[in-house]
Amino acid sequence: MYNLLKGKRGIISGALDQNSIAWKVAEKAHEEGAVFVLTNAPIAMRMGEINTLAEATGSQIVPADATSVEDLTNLFTQSQEILGGKIDFVLHSIGMSVNIRKKIPYPELNYEYFQKGIDVSALSLHKMLSVAKKLDAINEWGSVVALTYMAAQRTYPFYTDMADIKAMLESIARSFGYHYGLDKKVRINTVSQSPTKTTAGTGIKGFGSFYDYADAIAPLGNADAESCADYCITLFSDLTRMVTMQNLFHDGGYSSTGVSDDVMYRLGVENS
Repeated sequence: MYNLLKGKRGIISGALDQNSIAWKVAEKAHEEGAVFVLTNAPIAMRMGEINTLAEATGSQIVPADATSVEDLTNLFTQSQEILGGKIDFVLHSIGMSVNIRKKIPYPELNYEYFQKGIDVSALSLHKMLSVAKKLDAINEWGSVVALTYMAAQRTYPFYTDMADIKAMLESIARSFGYHYGLDKKVRINTVSQSPTKTTAGTGIKGFGSFYDYADAIAPLGNADAESCADYCITLFSDLTRMVTMQNLFHDGGYSSTGVSDDVMYRLGVENS
């Protein structure tokens, strides 16, 4: 280990189970010397195994509905009390689409579900940052990372309304990154991760086939949850102090590859 986060305090949201990227981030942050608070929505906490993670990392849990300004105010206030000072890093790993869960195709979206997805998965970042800024809860040169996906830039039919929601999430990171950077030197970035075998990811229709396709396109193959956690740790560290307002692709080169020899070969075999 490198002690990249020695002496740093953080808040990590979204750790549901051992497959979660947020779970891996928490484990890595602990290994690198950080102390942090774990948080998730009360309903997600009942479904997951967050208590096991808290015990393993010596962390406390503060439940919070990320759509509630009141809950988020309590989260940042309590976290500073628990950790003994201002926050140095925050992971936003929050995403939910009722339309995807109910397998509603994009042209027929239920708009109430759509608005719920926007509130949970994108506006929650704005609310989190707004609360933190009002409370002056994040140290200068602190770092906020939100997890996103490439469907914000390109069309993936199975990703339906989450594609639009992730585009909003990335825009919020850029817009708020300007204001928070100007005022407090706080940096805000999004990490666009490969398709990953998490509980949320595998719930998407056709995920298995697309995972294999992306793996065949990316010259390095798909990035797994553990390597994504490594990348997030570097963004929390002082080594990336001048990186902000960026959408950073962590996908084995998938986003820069038009087509691969592997895919061309497979198509050729099938068409022969």
